Amino acid sequence: EKAPYASDAEIAAVAFRDPGPSYLRLYTMVNNRSGAGAHSSLMVNASERVVFDPAGSFYADIVPERNDVLYGFTPPVAEAYKSSHARSTHHVVMQTIEVSPQQAETALALVKQYGAVPGAYCANATSSVLARIPGFEGIDVTMYPIKLADQLEAIPGVKTEKYFEQDSADLQKALAAQNAALSD
Repeated sequence: EKAPYASDAEIAAVAFRDPGPSYLRLYTMVNNRSGAGAHSSLMVNASERVVFDPAGSFYADIVPERNDVLYGFTPPVAEAYKSSHARSTHHVVMQTIEVSPQQAETALALVKQYGAVPGAYCANATSSVLARIPGFEGIDVTMYPIKLADQLEAIPGVKTEKYFEQDSADLQKALAAQNAALSD
């Protein structure tokens, strides 16, 4: 299946940057029963805010995607992203760390250059990006979302938040509902 490839115009039309400091936010989707990691993704707030969602399933009609990078990550889109992944079977761990503008721009360039990621390689791709950002060279590349989250947790300054919902276990249903809400 061919990955979405938004045009430059589509991307430019939704450009958004969260005001305030530059930061990175690792999302880890965790199975509530087993504690196993189900998915990793990375939000980058640099000159624009994007989410690198390698091999991810998130979609919204108002969110252009190119090579597993999601653009136009306004606060409502970020809430929809988080909410669509949290359900009765999974919760979302968000680890945020403030970084320098240069680190954020490096991260932004890396996620844009990475390319589309095959299934099951989300943590591998995310950890590969993180390990190439100055100050994060100690991150070991891993295939396991929880191992990546544990590594990030060990870095001073990381703030961790967990988000739970108890709605349907059906991810596709959640994605469709969030897409409909964003499109209203």
